[in-house]
Amino acid sequence: MTFKVVISDPLSEEGIQPLREADNIEIDIATDCDEAQLIERLQDADALLVRSQTQVTRELIDKAPQLKVIGRAGVGVDNIDLDAATERGIIVVNAPDGNTNSAAEHTVAMLMSLARNIPQAFQSLQDGKWDRKTYIGVELKHKTLGIIGLGRIGAEVAHRAKGQRMNVIAYDPFLTAETAQKLGVEQGTVDEVLAKADFITIHTPLLDSTRNMINADAFAKMKDGVRIINCARGGIIDEDALYDAIVEGKVAGAALDVLSVEPFVGHKLLDLPQVIATPHLGASTVEAQESVAIDVSMDVIKFATDGTVRNPVNMPSISKRLLDKIEPFFVLTEKLGAFASHLVDGAYQEVNVTYAGELAEVDVRPLTRNLMKGLLTLNLGNHVNDVNSRYLSNRIGIKIDELKTTATKGFTNLITVEVVTEKGSVKVAGTLLNGLGPRIVKVDDYPVDVVPEGHLLLINHKDQPGAIGRVGMHLAAENVNIATMQVGRSEQGGKAIMILTVDYEVKPEEVEGLEQFDNVFEVKAINF
Repeated sequence: MTFKVVISDPLSEEGIQPLREADNIEIDIATDCDEAQLIERLQDADALLVRSQTQVTRELIDKAPQLKVIGRAGVGVDNIDLDAATERGIIVVNAPDGNTNSAAEHTVAMLMSLARNIPQAFQSLQDGKWDRKTYIGVELKHKTLGIIGLGRIGAEVAHRAKGQRMNVIAYDPFLTAETAQKLGVEQGTVDEVLAKADFITIHTPLLDSTRNMINADAFAKMKDGVRIINCARGGIIDEDALYDAIVEGKVAGAALDVLSVEPFVGHKLLDLPQVIATPHLGASTVEAQESVAIDVSMDVIKFATDGTVRNPVNMPSISKRLLDKIEPFFVLTEKLGAFASHLVDGAYQEVNVTYAGELAEVDVRPLTRNLMKGLLTLNLGNHVNDVNSRYLSNRIGIKIDELKTTATKGFTNLITVEVVTEKGSVKVAGTLLNGLGPRIVKVDDYPVDVVPEGHLLLINHKDQPGAIGRVGMHLAAENVNIATMQVGRSEQGGKAIMILTVDYEVKPEEVEGLEQFDNVFEVKAINF
């Protein structure tokens, strides 16, 4: 049976060559179609390949009755309605690794151009000037490069920086001491990277936790004369704060491939002579365009051959029989993972999940994938899903063990997750209460009964009179209303925890205020 593939955006001819050579694959190039014409071509199509131009909307998906696969020749899938595709049982695939080398090379090109004022000097020549004094640069040798985000691209940048004989200090929430040693980089906190680096490059996703992370406070922690590179995502750097830091002389220069709003022609940062910029060219190489097209082409061929793919983005299919048994636990497992992610420090090394009770009799792998989704989302963002969470875990180097037992300790079903890092471990257990939904029933050795939703504060403290009252008085002074409170202790007068549900997200300075109390050991703000 012929497998029809519609290609609606221009893709590298070399990239789609595997499709042309595959048996039983029919290609329909529809790059000049309007939406109505594209819908007509999709009536008997099994797969659709796009880049960023085609908007794969719910309407388009609903009007493509035979569609089984949507391939995005690139990383981002913002132009594809993932919910609509998932509801239809359509697998969405992308090419997460195809542009790694190009993005790393562009970062290094920006780094060197920034150090030697190459674009400004060329512009001066074009203006008819011969000005050598103004454009004196700095060497990279023996300078310190700070890398925030040491994933695929960040690691490639580190390799290249070492080749320039730079010192490298890096922060990544999943960076272990062992990996840092292999890469030849110093492991540091964000603040240590900011304080030590002569050049700083950003390679994180844009998340709530990374939005404007390089702000006025961050600039204040940097060396005078630091230089900044951002070839990752616009919005990670507070652009107003960057502008002020350059004008004030704190920052000697910035190299930007991305800004929060694109196209960024006319942005005030471009008026500063210390700034160089490119129009989001990180992945714009012939090789990267070819590589991402090959990746999605090979996934389409794999799906047409055996029904599986290598780089899925959305939910895999689960048999109805299994789904009926485990579906009620999806919310619980994601909440357990998310809850645990707020409690641990250090890079994840092991995740041990124990399923007790009736769950011990079924395939729990979809639940573990969902739990890992909850655990990783805090640091990797919402692109983590049930399908790629296991892949991302393996890539990061997290060992995952699933254990089963019939010993439920008084519960019909009990799920316990233990997260081990290089700095310690945390254990969280949860269950479903009939008619009441998910509950967290244990945190380490402390029995609790917590609804995992809204805004929570978890406070580790010494079990002594007045501890709860002092916390309540402090939050009242900050106009933070307490909705519920749970207290757990292992022994009288020993260590204890209190978990508060509050009406609004607690600010970092309010957390710091609580940590100043005597016998309060640690405060964690948890937001669902």
